Amino acid sequence: MTIKDLPLLAKTVIDGFMNGFNKSTVKGPGLEFSQYRSYQPGDDLRWLDWRMYARSDRYYIRESEIETSISVRFLVDASASMNHDDNGIKKIDYARFLAASLAYLANTQGDSVALNVFKDGDLFSLPSKPDPQHLQRLLYHLQLIDPSGKFTKPVHYKELFAGNDRKELLIFITDMYQLNGEISALLASLSALKHEVIVFHLMGQNELDLDFKGYATLEDMETGETIQVNTQSTKSTYQYKLQQYLAAIRSDLLSKHIFYRMLSTAQPLDAALRDFLVQRKKGEI
Repeated sequence: MTIKDLPLLAKTVIDGFMNGFNKSTVKGPGLEFSQYRSYQPGDDLRWLDWRMYARSDRYYIRESEIETSISVRFLVDASASMNHDDNGIKKIDYARFLAASLAYLANTQGDSVALNVFKDGDLFSLPSKPDPQHLQRLLYHLQLIDPSGKFTKPVHYKELFAGNDRKELLIFITDMYQLNGEISALLASLSALKHEVIVFHLMGQNELDLDFKGYATLEDMETGETIQVNTQSTKSTYQYKLQQYLAAIRSDLLSKHIFYRMLSTAQPLDAALRDFLVQRKKGEI
């Protein structure tokens, strides 16, 4: 996490232990032979294997494996609450490092990458392209993110839904802080479009442990409201309610077929990514 140069960080994290996690193989006309199967009415006659017909007097279709590239869209929550700091690591820094590493991985596999930043009620959009120069543009805009204000209003979502006939892999990085269920509503809309949606929910370890050194004044970074809390006397109640809160989020998103993973900003980035991508390769995500 001490590496501040995003291209270098992404390359360092990904190189050496990641290959082919986004790409899938499907059977169809392509460059690499996979197998034969019997001809079925309606099959493209161009893929008939005449040598097999000469040997067996039966029609066979030559199938192959082709790699399919996808569009990976990174949705980054840059509302003011993402400035939350735990031991010198802000949520937004972890978010940009996470997005940069996964974007680098996607680009090396030939996948298109895109970026949307939700900030101060507005929405920044960078379109989806597969080339290395576009990756550099995405990393540049990640570096520029300076969280402020509240989460983006629905009136600005039209850019997200434009051209929604193309299915995408959406990776949403957020702290899930919402005043009126606006993030949950957005995720429900995106899932309804049949996109594959993955949510990384970032929390500081001090939030998880309620470790603010005794009495503390806690401030809502988006509304400015403050509250006095004795962290020692309320810790057990807080952690019980926190687990209920996290379980409710997970259950709600899973019911919408959205993959959910909570990450502590104290967790090493490479370990978090390795666990996630190994699980994804096994088909559990």
